[in-house]
Amino acid sequence: MKKVWQVVIVDIHPTSMLGTKLILEEQQDLLVRGMTSTGTEGLELVKIHQPDLILMDYRLPEGQADPYITQMKNLSAHSHVIILTDEDNVKLFRHLMGLGASGMLSKQASPSQLIHLISGLREGCVSIPLSWLTSTDWAQPADSPVEEFLVELTETETFIMERIVQGVTYDKIASEINVSRRSIDNYLRKIYVKLDVSSRAQAIERYALYARQAKTLS
Repeated sequence: MKKVWQVVIVDIHPTSMLGTKLILEEQQDLLVRGMTSTGTEGLELVKIHQPDLILMDYRLPEGQADPYITQMKNLSAHSHVIILTDEDNVKLFRHLMGLGASGMLSKQASPSQLIHLISGLREGCVSIPLSWLTSTDWAQPADSPVEEFLVELTETETFIMERIVQGVTYDKIASEINVSRRSIDNYLRKIYVKLDVSSRAQAIERYALYARQAKTLS
């Protein structure tokens, strides 16, 4: 008899989340231990339950799921993370796999496709659409999300984020680059847009993630 896999679901749509739970629990070897709509609460569920499988929406209230993939793998290294997304393409798949995900599935996929993907993970296999094999993107070298990220931020924006991560106050940063305190707020608004975040804490988390990856690649 197969081991019963413990599952955590993170989905911004409650109805969809409940539907996924019902699909999974029709299988005798899958048990949903927790459900939530936010990445922050998802981290707590992963920490508590150490699940075998995490199904997570790519778009969360806090922003994209990227930083949560890494944090969840740090909390529970054996957990498989499957990302549910409307952006079903090779480039995103390769990006997510680079962050530690075990698979990606379109939100329009059928229940049988979801179960097939999970069954493959049990056997140590990753499932992808056959159409991807003929895609021009499949043959291209994977884009580095780290390089893209670093290019997006200007030199001044990078300096500001480095200092914020170090715990330096906004007033101190303003004096260091000889601008007004209000200018720092303007810089931060632009940085938040580029990082796809909405708060200082999220910006620090996302910047620190890519900064660590950049050091690994260098």
